Amino acid sequence: MSELCAGTFGRREQAQGSELIGHGGRPGEVFLLGMIYGAASLSVLLFGGILLYVFGKGFRTLDLAFLTGVGSVLQDRVGIAGNLVNTLYIIVIALLIAVPVGVGGAVYLNEYAEPGRVTELVEFATETLSGIPSVVFGLFGSVFFGGLGLEYSLLRGALTVSLMVLPLIVRNTQEALRTVPEGLRSASLGLGATRWDMIRTVLLPWARPGILTGLVLAAGRIVGESAALLLTAGSAGLLPGRGNGLLKGLAERLLQSGGTLTVELYLQMQNGRYETAFGIGCVLLLILFGINLLLRLAVRERK
Repeated sequence: MSELCAGTFGRREQAQGSELIGHGGRPGEVFLLGMIYGAASLSVLLFGGILLYVFGKGFRTLDLAFLTGVGSVLQDRVGIAGNLVNTLYIIVIALLIAVPVGVGGAVYLNEYAEPGRVTELVEFATETLSGIPSVVFGLFGSVFFGGLGLEYSLLRGALTVSLMVLPLIVRNTQEALRTVPEGLRSASLGLGATRWDMIRTVLLPWARPGILTGLVLAAGRIVGESAALLLTAGSAGLLPGRGNGLLKGLAERLLQSGGTLTVELYLQMQNGRYETAFGIGCVLLLILFGINLLLRLAVRERK
């Protein structure tokens, strides 16, 4: 089946190239078409090479004990269950903070704010924040939230990375809202809908794929972050306590130090445990695949 699909795809590309030449395509256009296909093929090859290398190095490390256990230096035991839970903590809390603020800010800038210096200043600040190195965010979060009384904890780390991904969510939401045809806005308002009704029932549903793409990019940046979290959340890989109830243990874990998968990967590399580090890399890639799969399902439901 794969050979048949590859053959069909190859014949289609050849037919498109022949059609381009047959219709008087200039050599420059044919060369440009070849460069485009070459760049696309190179991207796929690089992506596949990275996957094969990481999974080839780390797949043997993946087992039930590795995924469900907790690491211990004294017992020479490796486990990432605590780090996995900490990563999910950071993703959920950071998105719960950043998504309402980011989407709301983008709606205001795109639909309510009048063009002027204030709007330009906000957009300039957003673009500037998106380019600040993550270690600077970590330094700010460590000093600012530490001054508010928060020790090294998952909550302090989540607050810090929510500031990091906020510009990304704002910009992607703005671009998604700008793709909505102006006729839909005019038709909705012409039928008597208020501006908020138009935004809630027309704009946001239409722009949902673009907004979800921004959320996936934000989640991917959170998953891959290490420097800012090392300065704010710490590196402990413990599981939430269950002695006084699961919910209470989860709530208490927010105020405790916790290292994510990327922080643990950094520490394992620093200690020379490369197989464990590659195993964590495999888990990170699987998490990103799962997030992208959820995005595709959400977009497909809209269609």
